[in-house]
Order: sequence, then structure tokens, then C-alpha cells
Amino acid sequence: MTHKITISPLDEHNKTLLSNVHPSNWKNPEPAPGYNLVVIGAGTAGLVTAAGAAGLGAKVALIERNLLGGDCLNVGCVPSKSVIRSSRVVADIRDADRFGIQAPKNVEVDFSAVMARMRQIRAGISSNDSVHRFSQLGVDVFLGEGRFTSSNTIEVDGKTLRFKKAVIATGARAVQPSIEGLAEAGYRTNETVFNLTEHPKRLAVNGGGPIGCELAQAFQRLGSEVAIFEMAPQFLTREDPDAAAILAKALQKDGIKIHLGIKVKRVQKLDSGKEICFQKNGKEEKTAVDEILVGAGRAPNVEGLNLEAVGVEYDKSGVKVDDHLQTTNPCIYAAGDICLPFKFTHTADATARMVIQNALFFNSKKVSALTIPWCTYTDPEIAHVGLYERGAQEKGIAVQTFKREFSEVDRAIAEGETEGFVKIHIQKGTDKILGATIVARHAGEMISEITLAMVGNVGLGMISNVIHPYPTQAEAIRQVADAYNRARLTPAVKTLFNTWMAWKR
Repeated sequence: MTHKITISPLDEHNKTLLSNVHPSNWKNPEPAPGYNLVVIGAGTAGLVTAAGAAGLGAKVALIERNLLGGDCLNVGCVPSKSVIRSSRVVADIRDADRFGIQAPKNVEVDFSAVMARMRQIRAGISSNDSVHRFSQLGVDVFLGEGRFTSSNTIEVDGKTLRFKKAVIATGARAVQPSIEGLAEAGYRTNETVFNLTEHPKRLAVNGGGPIGCELAQAFQRLGSEVAIFEMAPQFLTREDPDAAAILAKALQKDGIKIHLGIKVKRVQKLDSGKEICFQKNGKEEKTAVDEILVGAGRAPNVEGLNLEAVGVEYDKSGVKVDDHLQTTNPCIYAAGDICLPFKFTHTADATARMVIQNALFFNSKKVSALTIPWCTYTDPEIAHVGLYERGAQEKGIAVQTFKREFSEVDRAIAEGETEGFVKIHIQKGTDKILGATIVARHAGEMISEITLAMVGNVGLGMISNVIHPYPTQAEAIRQVADAYNRARLTPAVKTLFNTWMAWKR
């Protein structure tokens, strides 16, 4: 029997969402005698695996205990980017006078309407991930808890599914940090924050990673008084320090109270909200808030799968896989957040495509061969691909770095978006691109040009020959390539060139 799931608020949009991704009247089909592939988990990795394998003619079963679409559709990419878009409108109106536009001084934000818009968008997109769509694709969809019962069987809702190969794609969930009193006081994660219909007047964000920074900025712009707490000395600890510094400046401009290098000691529930006690510069301080948003990392969803019974090893990082995404049981693979350190929707998608080929055909696709870009959708965005300079040095690779500030790019100047840069690292003595970071309002749209160059073994010198429309901010990438070509003009080459030009005259 399908377990009934509800979402708050249960308005028309969330009713549509539920009818698509976990319909209450759904009856699980009778299992086929056998399946080429059984997939546990219907987030991005599971959906792509199931649809791709079914499209190739395989007999596929897909199991999901919660909502099809996983984090990305329901509590991640789709809702967060919808809310971020509304918050950018507020920022544009706030800064309108820079462009000669006299906008109202006090922008009125209807937070409930912002969240209703988000729910409407999510509901509309959910048809792509719906139970009915995947059934029409030829996938047997089972709603319920799936668990391995033998080396070739999985049980769900009292039914036994027999498989030749299986894929674990159960993803990850938000973790609760070990802070005294936090659970008792109550807190939000990305899994519950999008249920809000009224904006919290005072919001504390615990964690300066991508989720924390994105939502801290969005909620501040939408009218909350936000304070962000991070133990490390910078936001986005794995990112380029120059990029993180620009982000910190942007968050300060938005009015966010920033606490870096601190430790939250305890949380206490008050009649009028919650009190956070934290240690900063050796001193204990306190602040009162209405809501706490925790972005303290992700934990793999391995519980209840009975992995021990089928010899699948796992640890706190997730299911252990080899370079082909094969677990310690050769008939079982894994894809997405359950087994990868890079927990991105596009990485889940890429590894799902690999699993289809490796599990059903030739075990030849390797995770180590992937070139993975990512982006943090703050304003400005921070996008990255490949190695950082420090990472290359740790590998003993000599690096040469070229950088172009957007304050030197005509389109960025015209748009008033000069805070940012394109930075590209190459292997010294060659034009081989090792990695890149872009900081710009639409950095996520720009990073793919460099990713394509890396995947296609196109050197930085060749990018200089690619005509970019003028004026665009992406022209900064070509300007970095031009800087590389100029750097190749050694004094000896310049002397030879001048001699040649003099002879030609």
C-alpha cells in the first residue's frame, strides 16, 4: 500500500506536485518475472538511469519511498533558484538609481507570493519526473521502502523484484550539527525551509557553504535580518580565496551580519524566538533570532537497504564504489549523491549515464575521466571547473595563471557588474587548461566554454582564435587567452619580429 505523504502548505500547487511525484491513489504493479535493472531511489541519478535503460529496451523497475524528483525538484535546485530569482529583482530595484532609474525607496516584498510562485514553478516542472510519465516510458514504478533480500532480489511493499543488475541511487540528506539545544529549539534545513509562507524577521544561517550563502543572501534581500555563522575563516572553503572575498563583500553590501571563524556553542528556545550563543575571538556572544537554517553538510541515505546482506560496503561517506561505479557486489552499482563527493544534480546525471553503459553493456566508463564544473548561485555567482592553483601544486604540476578582471571588460562596465573575474590555470610551458574560476552574475552560464575546451583538449591559445560577440561578458575568456598569447612573446621573439617588420618595410 502506498504510504501517504503530505507537504506543507497543502495548496493547489503542492497538491499538483504530490499527484505527480507521489500520487496517493497509486497502485504498485505486479512485478515482472525478472528485471534487467532495478533502481532504488528516484532522484536525478535514479530517474536518468531508469529512463535511459528503458529507452534502450531493458526491463526496468524504479523504487522510491518519498517523492520522485528527489532533492533537485523538491527541496533543492528548483525551489532555491526560483526564490533566488525573486530576490534578485529586489536587488535590481534597490540599485536602480545607479542606472538613472528612480525606484521607490522601500521595496515591498510579498513573501507569501514569492513562495507561492516557487511552488507553482515546482509543480509545473514536476510532470517531467512524474510516476505516470515514467510508467509511460515502460518503467515499473514502485512506491515504498526498497530493501535487498538476496543477491538478486529486492523487496518493496511486500513484493519481490528479481534483478540481474541493481543500482543504488538513494541520495543524501541534510545533517544536524552537534550543537547543544539545537534540536530542542527547532531548526530548518533545505528540506523544510521551502515550506515557509511568512518570512522570518530574524534568520540565522549556520554554515557558509553553497546552500548557506545562497539562501542567506536571498532571505536578506526578501526582507529578513540575516546573520551567517561559519567556523572557517572564509565562505565556500574549497573555493578560490579571491572569489570567496568578493562574495563576502557582496553579502556585506546586502546587509548580512557575517561571523567567520566562530563556533556556535549552544541554542536556547525563548518565548520570543531562539537565542544562539557563539564564541568569537575568544569571547562568548549571543544573538536572538526567529528561525535557524542549517547547512552543515549531507549524509548518505544507506539506512534500511540491508546492504550487509548483499555484501555492499559503505561508510559515513556513502556506498563504496570503484572507478566504474561498481560496488563491492559486482551485480550492484551506485550513482549520484549516495556514492560521490561532488553532490550536484549534473554529476548525478553524468554518473547515471555511465551506470547504464557499465551495468548493461561494457564496464568501460570511468568516474576519474569526468571533468566536473559547478556553480554557487549567489550574486555574483562563483563557477569553477578542474584544478585550483593549490591543487595543481599539491600534485607537483607547475602552473601559470592568467586573470581578467571584469572591471576591464566593456559589457561588464556597461551593466555595472564589475566585481568579478575570469581566472584560468594552465600547465606551465603548455597551453593545457588545468582549471578555471569565474566570478560574475552569470558565471554558471560562462563556465561551460572552458569545460568544453578541457574535455576536447582545446588549449588556451586556441580560445584566442574563437570570435566572441562584442560586447559580452564571456569575451573576458578570450581576453585571458589573448594574455596567454602575449606572454609567449619573449624578448627574443619580439626582437625577431621587429627585425622582420623592419626588413618588410
